[in-house]
Amino acid sequence: MPEATNYYKQLEADVNAAFPPEEAALVKRAYDFAYEAHRGQLRRSGEDYIIHPVAVAKILLQFGMDYQSVIASLLHDVVEDTPVTAGEVRRIFGADVAQLVDGVTKLGKVPLASREEQQAENLRKLLLAMSEDIRVIIIKLADRLHNMRTLKFVPEQKRRDTARETIEIYAPIAHRLGIRPVKEELEDLAISYLDPVAYGEIERALEEQGSQRKEFLDQIKQKIGERIRTFVPDAVIEGRIKSVHGIYRKMYMQGKSFEEIYDIYAVRIIVDTVGDCYNCLGVIHDMYKPIQGRFKDYISTPKPNMYQSLHTTLLGKEGIPFEVQIRTHEMHKTAEYGIAAHWKYKLGVKDKESNRRIEKGIGWVRQLLEVQSESGEVADILNTIKNDFVSDEVFVFTPKGDVICLPLGATVIDFAYSIHSAVGNKMVGAKVDKRIVPLDYKVKNGEIVEVLTSSQPGKGPSRDWLKIVTTNEARTKIRTWFKKERREENIVEGRQEYERELRRNNMNPTEEQAQQLVTILSEKQKQPTVDDFYAALGYGGIILSKIMPMIREEYNKIVSAAQKSAPKLKKAKTVSGEGVVVEGIDNCLVKLSRCCNPIPGDDIIGFITRGHGISVHKRDCTNVPRDIASSPEPERWMRVYWNTSEKQEFYASLLLTCIAGDKLMNDIFTTLNSIHVAITGINTRATKDGRLLVNVTLRADSVEHLRSIMTKLSKTAGVTSVERSGADI
Repeated sequence: MPEATNYYKQLEADVNAAFPPEEAALVKRAYDFAYEAHRGQLRRSGEDYIIHPVAVAKILLQFGMDYQSVIASLLHDVVEDTPVTAGEVRRIFGADVAQLVDGVTKLGKVPLASREEQQAENLRKLLLAMSEDIRVIIIKLADRLHNMRTLKFVPEQKRRDTARETIEIYAPIAHRLGIRPVKEELEDLAISYLDPVAYGEIERALEEQGSQRKEFLDQIKQKIGERIRTFVPDAVIEGRIKSVHGIYRKMYMQGKSFEEIYDIYAVRIIVDTVGDCYNCLGVIHDMYKPIQGRFKDYISTPKPNMYQSLHTTLLGKEGIPFEVQIRTHEMHKTAEYGIAAHWKYKLGVKDKESNRRIEKGIGWVRQLLEVQSESGEVADILNTIKNDFVSDEVFVFTPKGDVICLPLGATVIDFAYSIHSAVGNKMVGAKVDKRIVPLDYKVKNGEIVEVLTSSQPGKGPSRDWLKIVTTNEARTKIRTWFKKERREENIVEGRQEYERELRRNNMNPTEEQAQQLVTILSEKQKQPTVDDFYAALGYGGIILSKIMPMIREEYNKIVSAAQKSAPKLKKAKTVSGEGVVVEGIDNCLVKLSRCCNPIPGDDIIGFITRGHGISVHKRDCTNVPRDIASSPEPERWMRVYWNTSEKQEFYASLLLTCIAGDKLMNDIFTTLNSIHVAITGINTRATKDGRLLVNVTLRADSVEHLRSIMTKLSKTAGVTSVERSGADI
């Protein structure tokens, strides 16, 4: 292992340039401490572990962070991954550093039910620490950035899980904090692992236009520079290419072609004053024709992450659209580093503007924690970041002129709840630009929205609003209101929904079985009583569609146990070699229906066909009536079940939704061959959005076997989803 000084040399010049000697000495001491703590530990790449904290420290130095942040970055894994305790860190490096390290450190071995719960609890801990000291999240983002840069050394499933977590949680947080370079690099790295085919296509498209793109940008920059500098001599002119993920969002999520994306190319003009920004805008619009509807003034209306700039899209003489961004040097610093550009207020710098900006910049953190505290559901934090922290936003105004930022597609109800829970709960209507609009009206940029409220006692939100709102914040606040104010109503509503769903899925338990089933479900959903379970269904705390597979599994267990213990009145016989038992009938022909292809483990039912014996269907097959008792010929439906003592192979059909690629079919065949699965049929069909549907008929011996096959296929490159299919496409 190299000497400790060899690694520190990577940091030394930057540390000495950034800090006075006494602070630089403390950073060196922290490095020596981390080096000894991690001695003998290796990363998956085979490199010494100390490489990672050194890399994180270098990223923070690029952000211009203080010496305590750099020290904490060097120590951020010692408590989690070595015998060093939090007390030792506090004693040696002080309370501030210890608090930063603790904020970044994950929770210990907490007994939680799922990976998602663990993820949500760790995120909640991080946000709590961040609300006290913004430097915590900046260290965490630098940590995640270096981990993503070295993700290729991690096993495949871990790579995908980490990439998905990054693009769903950490990139949106970086966006909300205004740290653009980190956000874009995290997104690009994540998409390169989640959708490598699409990533490669975009990279190739950019490379094919490489020399042409550089020549085009250089010409535009030169022309603009010549004109602008006659008015603003010190103006800085830069070129910019849109990130791969930014192009990916528009191509694969908005259905645009590469040529339809207007802001792939951009020119950035950086000047000294706000007045210079607007003067440059006039000059630019005189030089090139602006594209209507593509101008945005983020100087007068900053984004929530403090971003300020003028954006205008122009048409060059070559017919190529390009974007121009105009901002001051201070705005550019904030655009690149976001909230990190204003961290000094924590160190006692008397800067009221930085104080104001920092408080506004982390206001969403406290609001998020408050909403979670009210609902009592830690998963709400995760859902809000995944669903609401998106890049596509709309900016609307209150009647007093305050700017409210909402995700694209948000309704006036979302607007009301973004102001305050009480406003949303008392809402009875809304006006947009002084006109009454329906509650499902989707707000647009620049509109003035006024919420109409009622002080009438007992007034509150409607359950239908849960189907209208788009933000998780509004949905959580509505559910919280019903949870607190309408318990008895929730119980009735939840019980009715639950029983209705059982009937719809052809589950008809006896009274004793029904009580046993709902008790088991209440315990599994961590509800103290059955009434609490019904209430949670009623106010939306538990989504019935998400737990239906578990309900069906528990129901089958209960019914199966009852069948085994019940006295047999008639002889049951396995017939026709299909591995199916028909109660009370001997020696009749049995066939498995092709419309749903049931296999062992599926809940099944038999139908007496005229002249062809008994046809076996899945209970949820579209050809099976929901209510058999009221069907035209209920006597023709027979009780059947699988003979588990005989192991046989059955045909099953799977529908794969894929991203078309040269190696797709070869990869699918390779996956199935590696797990020794016999394919009996395959066909494909292209969709309008450029995807490929692949229907595979294969042999499986049980539902568990089929699930294993589906899991393997879902991990195949280019396959985006796998589901069972009743028939060929």
